[in-house]
Amino acid sequence: MAHPAFRAAAIRVRVPATSANLGPGFDAFGLALGLYDDVVVRVADAGLEIDIAGEGADTLPRDERHLLVRSMRTAFEALGGQPRGLEIVCANRIPHGRGLGSSSAAICAGLIAARAVTTGGDKRLDDAALLELATEIEGHPDNVAACLFGGFTLAWSEAGAVRAIRMEPAASVVPVVFVPAQPLLTETARGLLPETVPHVDAAANAGRAALLVEALTRRPELLLPATEDRLHQEYRAPAMAGSVDLVHRLRADGVPAVISGAGPTVLALAEEGQADKTARLAGDGWAANRLALDGAGASVLPLAGAGQ
Repeated sequence: MAHPAFRAAAIRVRVPATSANLGPGFDAFGLALGLYDDVVVRVADAGLEIDIAGEGADTLPRDERHLLVRSMRTAFEALGGQPRGLEIVCANRIPHGRGLGSSSAAICAGLIAARAVTTGGDKRLDDAALLELATEIEGHPDNVAACLFGGFTLAWSEAGAVRAIRMEPAASVVPVVFVPAQPLLTETARGLLPETVPHVDAAANAGRAALLVEALTRRPELLLPATEDRLHQEYRAPAMAGSVDLVHRLRADGVPAVISGAGPTVLALAEEGQADKTARLAGDGWAANRLALDGAGASVLPLAGAGQ
């Protein structure tokens, strides 16, 4: 492969927050949410400059260790070569360590940006290849599939390849996220999962996951039973007792609620007209935000208005 040429103009990438699992769809389902990180990238003559505003501004590295930069390097390698220098500006709005896909957003932003600043990048690295690279970096495909493609996604592995399909969630579904003040490492939450589960629980989850496809796309009135889970949420309760308690309280009130990804954020899939009431149910200690459903996924946008 010949060494690629790079665009001189800066590009802007926008990536959505995501919620994975959605109850029974452990490591398979993802939902793209209307909360976004923006990244502006320009190929420079030399060096690496990173400016970060918003989430992670005080904690994220500003060098090659940054996940977005590492993802860009992986994509450039697949595209045939590295640029001489990079200037990167990040406007981060997705909370970190809360189960809303901030790591997947950084990965997808890096991959999309690298492709966008490479001349002919979309021909050298198609969407299927991006999904493969993103999954390789992240470790599992649920969040990255939703981040790349938007909407409601189902991801799986087949013959060593990662596949995903995108479905359109019902327009009447309104995501409400309840974000606690303290983060939780994904590794901590995943470390609480048992190696095996009872067969009856696995069978129950398979049925609920199948039902969730129908409920989230066409019959939202079925979301409460469709979001029942027996595989991961209760096992993780020792690390996020308040989150699991909130899920129980919301569900007792008839609200389809789940742990978002590895937590500790709680996601409620409210009905239009009930979202504002739902947002008031958590009480103190939670930042409740009504969000839109994202249908676009990771996008290259006009540079004008990058700070909006």
